[in-house]
Amino acid sequence: MLVAGMSVLALGLAFAIPLRWGVIGYLAAAAMLFVLQFGVNAASGFEGASIEESLLLFNGSLLSYLGFNVQITYRAFALPLLALGAAMVLRASLRRD
Repeated sequence: MLVAGMSVLALGLAFAIPLRWGVIGYLAAAAMLFVLQFGVNAASGFEGASIEESLLLFNGSLLSYLGFNVQITYRAFALPLLALGAAMVLRASLRRD
C-alpha cells in the first residue's frame, strides 16, 4: 500500500515540478520521495510493531534499525522512481517551445 501511495505522490509531484528545473528538479524530487518513504518505513516499526519492540530485534541498535529501513526503502523505491521519471519524460516530450 505504501508503494502505491508513493507512486501516486510521485506522479503528482512530477506534474507539479516546473520543467525548467530540469535534472536538478528531478533529483530533488527523487530525494524528497526517498526520504519521505524512508521516514514512513522507519516510523512504522518492523512489521507493524512499535519502535521499542523493533529495536529489540536489532539488539537495541538504532543505527542497524535505520540501515535496515534504508535497505527496505531502496528495494521498494523502483516503482515510485519509475512513475516520477515517466511522467517527467512525458511532460518534456509534450512541451512545445
